[in-house]
Amino acid sequence: MRAVVIRDYGTSNDVVDLVETERPVPGPGEVLVKVHAAGVNPVDWKIRGGAGQRMGMTLPIHLGGECVGTIEELGPGAEGFRPGEMVFGMVHSGAFADYALAKAADLVRKPSNIDIIHAAALPLAGSTAWQALFDEAGLTAGQRLLVTNSSGGVGSLAVQFAKASGAHVTAVASARNEAFVRGLGADVVIDYTSQRFEEVARDIDVVLDTVGGETFRRAFRPLKKGGFMVTVVAFPEDEADRFGVRVKRAFTVPNARNLAEIAALVEAGRVVAHVDTVLPLAQIRQALALSEAGRTRGKIVLSVAD
Repeated sequence: MRAVVIRDYGTSNDVVDLVETERPVPGPGEVLVKVHAAGVNPVDWKIRGGAGQRMGMTLPIHLGGECVGTIEELGPGAEGFRPGEMVFGMVHSGAFADYALAKAADLVRKPSNIDIIHAAALPLAGSTAWQALFDEAGLTAGQRLLVTNSSGGVGSLAVQFAKASGAHVTAVASARNEAFVRGLGADVVIDYTSQRFEEVARDIDVVLDTVGGETFRRAFRPLKKGGFMVTVVAFPEDEADRFGVRVKRAFTVPNARNLAEIAALVEAGRVVAHVDTVLPLAQIRQALALSEAGRTRGKIVLSVAD
């Protein structure tokens, strides 16, 4: 089968290869998924650039963390699915491939009202947004949320999840993405190219930071006393104490319960996955470059199956 592999850390042109390799065999509790499409995420090029070493990963690394596909084979003790069923979720053997391994307990059936490409945009980005907002920050109806980079893969889903929960959403985006973000349900949009969002937003209960760096440090200011900052990219140090707020780094883990809740919202028409670009598996280097440029509206998806 084909698989995207790195054998060293560096740039995409230097280290990312599409190779022929053996098809994996599912172990206890695992399933083999025939991949139809896979979502591209910032973590993919960060791993390629050296984060894999910091994360304790061992080279060679098969890239890709989420996919949609059909159940090809069940390992010993794997339950809940039959061969041929269409599923989506996070995998652990590399989703940028013709076949990938996943724990059966981490997968759910694809929502029936969306196509394969849009389903591939949901598992990792959706789980990241869901776990950050609800499991970590405890966002509830009536609270005021601010989302940085609200037009990206995680941010665009976070806006929709928050609105579905009854929260008030302030979205930070560029002028070119204002209409897009308002269409997601944002109550207020702040154009970061013409305004400093921390000088406009006030009395925010929860901030979801998906940018890090200087944006992360500035995002403490709109929080009210006792507010909560959850970041999916930064590593908080001592910033929270001087603002009288709390802060936590969220780390995304596979969770079928979260995915099932997301799938239910999708099937109810309350959440839509937005796809910016679709590329074939062979153009993985281009896909990573687009993701790394940080200008996409929604997700980048690789089409894998012929």
